Amino acid sequence: MPKGIIDTITLAITVAFALPVGMFGVQFLLSEQLLLGSVFIGIAALMIIAEEYITTPSDLPAIAAQRVVGSITTTDDGRTDNKNES
Repeated sequence: MPKGIIDTITLAITVAFALPVGMFGVQFLLSEQLLLGSVFIGIAALMIIAEEYITTPSDLPAIAAQRVVGSITTTDDGRTDNKNES
């Protein structure tokens, strides 16, 4: 599914917050503290995965707007574009 500009910016902000946590984990791994390093790298990965796949209440208006726009827009040959419906 193609991402919009808002989704891309949101992902970039999440990566900006997850990157220091992941680097903190790498620093622990380099100092041979494997458990703490693995935990912090896992937390950084979960931050990005959660932003990408979990729908929050603040995402619902955007999802509804995308569905409305998708059902209203038409393609070049005059058919309605229902890409959002499964």
